[in-house]
Amino acid sequence: MGLSYKDSGVNIQAGDRFVKKIAPIASATFSERVITGIGGFGALFSGAFPEYEDPILVAGTDGVGTKLKIAQMMGKHDTVGIDAVAMCVNDIVVSGAKPLFFLDYIACGRLDENVLVDIVKGLAEGCGQAGLSLIGGETAEHPDLMAPDDYDIAGFAVGVADRKKIIDGRGIVKGDMIIGLASSGIHSNGYSLVRKLFFEMKHYSVDTRLADLDDTLGSVLLTPTKIYAKSIMNCVASGERVKGLVHITGGGFYENIPRVMPKNRAARIERGSFYLPPIFSIIQREGAISDREMFTTFNMGIGMMLVCAKEDADKVIKNLKSSGESARIIGSIVENAGEPVQIV
Repeated sequence: MGLSYKDSGVNIQAGDRFVKKIAPIASATFSERVITGIGGFGALFSGAFPEYEDPILVAGTDGVGTKLKIAQMMGKHDTVGIDAVAMCVNDIVVSGAKPLFFLDYIACGRLDENVLVDIVKGLAEGCGQAGLSLIGGETAEHPDLMAPDDYDIAGFAVGVADRKKIIDGRGIVKGDMIIGLASSGIHSNGYSLVRKLFFEMKHYSVDTRLADLDDTLGSVLLTPTKIYAKSIMNCVASGERVKGLVHITGGGFYENIPRVMPKNRAARIERGSFYLPPIFSIIQREGAISDREMFTTFNMGIGMMLVCAKEDADKVIKNLKSSGESARIIGSIVENAGEPVQIV
């Protein structure tokens, strides 16, 4: 027998079995717009949007980052797919785009069918939470490039918005209110710092129990990223006047808020106006981390922000709470005096 692809570390038969296992999981997320099933070269999706006057497609891509290391340390892989969906979808909804479909790319050192099926189950769960279809993806074995048990995930989401209804922040004026939506925890940013602090410097394990945390350290760190798509879409569809949306992702408050603000405006955030989950206080205390660094690295308990006129704030908050969100006013828009984000 001559050399085979399997001898070099790539198991095509295992890949075929994997696709057959995940096909019904992905198919369960399909909307009526999905034309093809799982396994083709390309996924087909109906692009007819008669309900939109001038439909604009909005696309986003992201990954889960080194949070995957926590999943690997715990041997728990059924939630990181939710993170992959969340990081993409939370980005596109800030434009007021309705999520349509999602594709994934999973790279691994060795194809472990049980692990990868769990990952796809998480992807399907995330798609269900966001209201979009998992229409396809790619799984690739990379022997020698990656360790056998390593894997990485990237995601790609596409949504649609009516051009005249796109939310872009241009109408934000002084006196507008900033509404914060609670995060579920750290989400999927800052994990290189988190891992260095807890596992390299402090020598904790994922099973460590710290005061103020209601679960093991690993379980708290692995909490999936919250998906805000349905709540935001419900708010926008109800006619609430949302002027701007901010996904508090990598870069925290200081880097993300200015992305949707007019240059002559600034956001004044009242630090005591929202709940700070204990994990952030623990990180700051044990790492002796400055306030500025914390608010530049983490979401600090606020995963999404909305900007609206002061007179609309109560209605917007009521709408968001009806969707199950923890929403409250956390600041206001002021003149930009040189610092576009002021945390007081």
